[in-house]
Amino acid sequence: MQIKRAHTVEEIKSCLPVLLQLRPHYTDQQQQMILQIQQQFTEGFELHYIEDQQQVLACAGIRFLTLLSHHSRVMYVDDLITDQVHRSQGYAKTLIDYLCDYAQSQGCTTITLDSGVQRFGAHRFYLREHFDIVSHHFVRKL
Repeated sequence: MQIKRAHTVEEIKSCLPVLLQLRPHYTDQQQQMILQIQQQFTEGFELHYIEDQQQVLACAGIRFLTLLSHHSRVMYVDDLITDQVHRSQGYAKTLIDYLCDYAQSQGCTTITLDSGVQRFGAHRFYLREHFDIVSHHFVRKL
């Protein structure tokens, strides 16, 4: 088992089956999703994944921000997903532990993320992993 960072289109493609479980609205637009990820790479987005025997088991999309609300540099986790077939086997914990170490090495004091209100299993996991619920996230479509 290895944790890798995607750089190439092929590496992004290898992550798609897992990412689409979190972002199913891209199912019929996979090329658009690849282009979107490549665009986000130019804005500092990083895609990390766990691979075992050439199969992607879990993915995390992250970026680094400096926020007044956190008084520091933070790692923001855009996406965190384990392949549904491989859930409850410790892969998400492995990825979170890796991200914590990586964030600290990058001068971060906090990891932050948003999670859909309907994702109760994810919420239980985040609470077990010492995340706190500290705010509501509001969105206004334009």
